[in-house]
Amino acid sequence: MAFDAIVTRAVTRELSGYMTGGKVEKIYQPGDDELVFFIHGSKGRVKIYASSNSNHPGIFLTDLNYENPPLPPAFCMLMRKHLQGSRIVSVKEKDTERIIEIVFESKDEMGYVKDKKLICEIMGKHSNIILLDINSNKIIDSIKRVSFDESRIRQIFPGQEYSYPHKQEKIPFDEATLDDITDLIGSGENIDDRILSNIGGISPAVARMIAESGNPAKIYDKLKSVKKDLENSKIYPTVYITEEQAPKDFHVLKLPEYEDRFSCLTFEKVSECIQWFYSNREQSNRIKQKSQNLSKSVAGMLKKLRLKTQRLKEDILKAENGEKYRLYGELITANIHLMKTGDKSVTLENYYDGTPVTIPLDVRYAPSKNAQLYFKKYGKSKTALVEKKKQLDETAHDILYLESVEAYIQNSVTVEELDTLRTELEDSGFLRARKVKGKKKVIKNKPFKYITSSGFRVSVGRNNKENDELTLKKAGKNDIWLHTKDIPGAHAILFTEDKEVPDADIIEAANIAAWHSNGRKSENVPVDHTRVRYVKKPSGAKPGMVIFTNNKTCYLTPVNPENFLDKEK
Repeated sequence: MAFDAIVTRAVTRELSGYMTGGKVEKIYQPGDDELVFFIHGSKGRVKIYASSNSNHPGIFLTDLNYENPPLPPAFCMLMRKHLQGSRIVSVKEKDTERIIEIVFESKDEMGYVKDKKLICEIMGKHSNIILLDINSNKIIDSIKRVSFDESRIRQIFPGQEYSYPHKQEKIPFDEATLDDITDLIGSGENIDDRILSNIGGISPAVARMIAESGNPAKIYDKLKSVKKDLENSKIYPTVYITEEQAPKDFHVLKLPEYEDRFSCLTFEKVSECIQWFYSNREQSNRIKQKSQNLSKSVAGMLKKLRLKTQRLKEDILKAENGEKYRLYGELITANIHLMKTGDKSVTLENYYDGTPVTIPLDVRYAPSKNAQLYFKKYGKSKTALVEKKKQLDETAHDILYLESVEAYIQNSVTVEELDTLRTELEDSGFLRARKVKGKKKVIKNKPFKYITSSGFRVSVGRNNKENDELTLKKAGKNDIWLHTKDIPGAHAILFTEDKEVPDADIIEAANIAAWHSNGRKSENVPVDHTRVRYVKKPSGAKPGMVIFTNNKTCYLTPVNPENFLDKEK
């Protein structure tokens, strides 16, 4: 995470411009480790979000709405008591540390001015928000109390005198001289490690950017340039995004190593950049966790079904061998005069092909009884064969269905999509339904929508229930249905509006279908397409499972159809 002293300085300058001289109107505490301030200043009413959460610590302007508890927590009430209605005197960064200090001026019940200081320590798991009495430098309270049992180095408790976190013995990035740089670099490799270990206030990515030249003079010039850019607010708030659309990192400096590897999303304000990174990373992490959990469940079910398939095939093979029992019964019956009770076996001629057949006999029973027993075995094997084949067919359909769900899980981009898939699995009996207090929330996702080059609409299901809705209810008989051949994926519907569709548009729709399948990263992916009138859903089939005829198949290498997205959907 790149919330280093450089980002801290940039966001502090931004906050100062909006907060200094402003009045605190409201204070809320949405979560255990976060605060929201409503400030009325010279630039109008703004909302400030402050967090000590280890996953997203910081303080910045926000336009998000946070859900507040019905009863304000004790710390929130204390903050209101001391800060609500107060005037903000200053917003400053503490040296080159990840610490932002906000000074408030307020009056007590007697009309005396009482200055308070709110300290935001942005330090990962050690992040905290602390309220101080400036005159005494004593802690009024903190959003996280740290006792002696939790830390023997530094305690944070009401009534205790405040002390800053232990300062690392590093040269601040804005104070380093050319001699300092020359001395610490020396000769050899790992220059970025030595810069990171000796220069304070910079992240690893910035250290690598600064160390790129390996020349002390150039490194010194880069540090001077960073300082100057910050002073002149010449910054580039940027979020770096992976190929999977997950936020990787953010900073206010251009970082070449990231720009070469990731896509970039730039912002006008530092706060916008930080907010987007944290909110989307949290969303990305939630998606990743839910996706992993759901994928694990589906993978477990598929493993069991595939093992079941193997056992059923073995049982069917055994049942098919049951035909010999019918032959044994027939041969014994036809040659019963050649046998007597107590015989262990008999060798008879197979009247179908003339070959000798040795038949085991139960010495306890007469030949006629042995014949009956073999006919009974044959009857059981025949019944078992029908039942096992039926089970094998049902298992194959279940596997096909779960493989389609697996594809949807892999391609899901929102928590809501994953929740819908889980509900679908619950409704289909594959997962136990979770107990939900109150009325179960109905999640309604809309299909993906695209427009082909000639203006034809294409809709793609986000899950199997949506596939059924699209194909069986919304599509007309003359519309075109598309799906990857023998590859799990979504139903795609090209709405023809009873017009002739150019082949190029069908290929575009086929590419869309291929992109929304497990063949997304493959080459030469086959896509079937046919008129909707030829698509049927068998009775009792799982959601999204259909059969079709009169199809044609095209082959293509999928490309992202983002240029065809329906912007007016």
